[in-house]
Amino acid sequence: MSSLQGYVDRRVTLILQDGRVIVGLLAGFDQKSNVVLSDSKERVYSTDEGVEEIPLGLYLVKGDMITLIGELDEEIDQATDLSTIRAEPLPPIRY
Repeated sequence: MSSLQGYVDRRVTLILQDGRVIVGLLAGFDQKSNVVLSDSKERVYSTDEGVEEIPLGLYLVKGDMITLIGELDEEIDQATDLSTIRAEPLPPIRY
């Protein structure tokens, strides 16, 4: 849990168990790994169109839904043209 402290006030990418990809500023977290993101967006990947970003704003994600949290390199992210990226959406994780 203390490893999340270093990500507070930084842009992160979350990959959720249902395959969604959420990008936002980590505003906080608790002992159950629930996280609060501000200025968040869901990135929807498609093989036909570019990546669509859906604004979510302030967003709470339950810790048990999170598969991966990683810091986002803002320079590279801003330099990347998401409209040119084609990719299969991530499938949900099944246990």
